[in-house]
Amino acid sequence: MRWESCNFGFVVRRLFSTFARGSPGIGLLLMRLAAGIALIVPGGTKLLSGPPLGSAILSAVTTCLGVLLLAGLWTPIAGVLVAVIALWRAFSQPGDPWSCIMLGTLGAALALLGPGVWSVDARLFGWKRIRIPDRQR
Repeated sequence: MRWESCNFGFVVRRLFSTFARGSPGIGLLLMRLAAGIALIVPGGTKLLSGPPLGSAILSAVTTCLGVLLLAGLWTPIAGVLVAVIALWRAFSQPGDPWSCIMLGTLGAALALLGPGVWSVDARLFGWKRIRIPDRQR
C-alpha cells in the first residue's frame, strides 16, 4: 500500500506537522499512559465481572479506546471519543462527575495535541527521511 493512498495517514500528517520530541513528547506519553490506564483498568474489571449487555458494550469500547491511547494509535479519533464518552458519563451518571470531567479533558487535550514521538502514529504516519544514494557511473 502506498502512503498517498492512505487517507488516515494524510489526515494525521496534516493535523500534526511534527510529533513532539524531548520533554513535550515525554509529557504527551505520560498523558497517554494516564488516560489509557484510567480507561483500561475499570473497563477490564467491569468486563470480567459479567455486566449486562449494554454496560458490557460500553466497557469494551472504553477498554479498546484505552488500548489505542496507550499505544498512541489513532490518537485524534480515540481522544475525541474518550472526551465524548467521559463527558456523557459525567452528566448522565449519579455521583462525583469530576473524574469523568478530568478524563474527558485529557482525551480532548490528546486529540488536539497529538500522540508525541513515542507512539504508533508517529511510526506509521510521521515524516520519513528517504536517502537517495549518489549514482555511480
